[in-house]
Amino acid sequence: MSFSSLLKKIFGSKADRDLKELNPILDKILESYKRIDALTDDQLRVESARIKGVIRDYIAEDESKKKELRAKLEDLDISADEKEKLATEVDKLAKKIDSKIEEVLMQVLPDAFAVMKSTARRFKENPTITVTATEADRELAAGHDFVTIEGDKAVWKNSWMAGGNRITWDMVHYDVQLIGGI
Repeated sequence: MSFSSLLKKIFGSKADRDLKELNPILDKILESYKRIDALTDDQLRVESARIKGVIRDYIAEDESKKKELRAKLEDLDISADEKEKLATEVDKLAKKIDSKIEEVLMQVLPDAFAVMKSTARRFKENPTITVTATEADRELAAGHDFVTIEGDKAVWKNSWMAGGNRITWDMVHYDVQLIGGI
């Protein structure tokens, strides 16, 4: 038995170690999927909006500070040194925001991936999905054929034109695809 085979036997392969780290996250996704897949189409949209809100709220204070600092940078009456300090502070805040986004994305990942998987399943199994229309639906319907407005409802189609070809959604994410996404 070679030395590398012995090490692999003791510690496992890199793939084994990676899977050991990722499987608990996959389990959380699959657990969230059970709850999320039972939601109505409109409730699924609410869940998606909730996840976006969690992310937005997590970084809101820092985003507000960054916006405030950028506004100060536009002031023509401040010195070059002051502008340099403000720019440095904006850069630090941007890095902090990026770090916080990574943190919060890991927190919401199970629910976000469950929403994605449930949405994919719904589109695979149904030629259309009807939900209460939002302003975003109305804007999309004005320029695209995959969503139409019927009264206060938006009807989303599971097929659309892409590159001159009709494409129909026909898959639900496998666990290995979820692991790849993690």
